[in-house]
Amino acid sequence: MNLNNYYWYFQSALSSKFCDKLVKHALKQKDETALIGGESSALIGGVSGDGKNSKKQINDLKEIRKSNITWLNDKWIYEAIHPFIHTANRNAGWNFDWDFSETCQFTKYKTKQFYTWHCDSWPGPYVSSDSKLNELNKNKLGKIRKLSVTVSLSDPKDYNGGELEFDFRNMNPDKEHNRQICKEILPKGSIVVFPSHVWHRITPVTKGIRYSLVIWNLGYPFK
Repeated sequence: MNLNNYYWYFQSALSSKFCDKLVKHALKQKDETALIGGESSALIGGVSGDGKNSKKQINDLKEIRKSNITWLNDKWIYEAIHPFIHTANRNAGWNFDWDFSETCQFTKYKTKQFYTWHCDSWPGPYVSSDSKLNELNKNKLGKIRKLSVTVSLSDPKDYNGGELEFDFRNMNPDKEHNRQICKEILPKGSIVVFPSHVWHRITPVTKGIRYSLVIWNLGYPFK
């Protein structure tokens, strides 16, 4: 899919007070080591942090991603961020149909933690043979990730490294000049929205701690 805009941003969109409140709230919750698949694994057959993965799987995944995460689904978080998603979707010219947001992922990147190149979208829509799915997972069935959102919750003075970098590889495959560091997200409270199929990474944090929030937004497959 060719795009005129690979991401859309809002610098310092959320107040420092809001960011501090969110971080304080998240740090009070139980966290876990971030793997691949996360809370969606029951629907896609992926790998999750439920303790059922082999030691080799976990070690392999740690070569891809090292961070600590907490799952949040507080209404006040969605209410603050949803308007920016709608505005970005319209202003960037994507106009994707979406109607549901997954559980928010609060991420803590400590020194030497990172997330290598990846995209948030899956090969197909969420499916499941589990007849006892809760309402949250039922709202995902048959849908795909269309828009991803990253929110910066840290002051850039509090950490080094941990850069959000995009790879616009479908513009000219295998060319490194398609890579672009998203400097617009650096100010605390900044929001970046991008199509979930766009490749991106978080470079290793070299000093301090980087806090961020990610939300994946779903809709039925493109026609």
